[in-house]
Amino acid sequence: MKHIVVLTGAGMSAESGIKTFRDADGLWEGHDVMEVATPEGFKRNPELVLNFYNERRQQLKDVEPNQAHRDLATLENHFNVSIITQNVDDLHERAGSSNVVHLHGELRKIRSSGDQNNIRTWTEDIHLGDTCEKGYQLRPHIVWFGEAVPMIDKAIEICQQADILVIIGTSMQVYPAAGLLDFAPSETPIYYIDPKPAMAKNSKVHIISQSATEGVKTLLHLLEKNT
Repeated sequence: MKHIVVLTGAGMSAESGIKTFRDADGLWEGHDVMEVATPEGFKRNPELVLNFYNERRQQLKDVEPNQAHRDLATLENHFNVSIITQNVDDLHERAGSSNVVHLHGELRKIRSSGDQNNIRTWTEDIHLGDTCEKGYQLRPHIVWFGEAVPMIDKAIEICQQADILVIIGTSMQVYPAAGLLDFAPSETPIYYIDPKPAMAKNSKVHIISQSATEGVKTLLHLLEKNT
C-alpha cells in the first residue's frame, strides 16, 4: 500500500471558517501575534493570552470539518496516509483521519508552563491560577514563535517514507515546516493544492490551483487515474 504524506496549512481549514494571522499581515483575529503567540507575550500579559486561546478553543465547537477534510480521510481506504498539519484545530481527526501529527500544537490540549512534557486534553477555558500538580500555571499546548517544534523529528521521519507528497493550503515559507520538502525521496511526486500556489510547476510538482475542497476532489481523480 502506497504511503501518502499530506502537509496542510491554514488554507485547509479556511473553508470551515477558521482564520489564522497569516490572512492579515501579522494579525490573528485582530491581535498582534507577538502579543498572543510568543513566550514574551505570555509573560507580559498571561490573562490576555489565555483568554485569546480560550476563544479559539470555544470556536472549535462552532465549526465542522469541510469536504476536503472528509475526502482526505477516505484516502485511508486505499493508501497508508499520514497527515502533518501546521493547524492547531482538530478538524482532521473529527473528519476521520487516524494518523495526524500537529507541528504547532493543539488547541484542545494544555500543558504545564514548567514541564513541556506534562500535556493533557482540555476542552474548556484555562484561567489564570489554574496550575499543574507542581504549581506551574497551565498554558495552551501551542508552539509559539521562538519555541522549539517538538514534533519536527517525527515529521521528518514520515516525509522520508513518502511515496506521494501532497501540500494543501500552505505557502511552505515558514520554517521548520518548509524544510520538510527536502526530506522526501527525490523521486516522490508532489501535488500542491492552493488557489495562489507559491511553488513553480515542474516535472515533479503538479500544481492544482484550487481551494482545498475543490483541489482535494481533483487530487482524488488524479490518484485514481495514476495508481
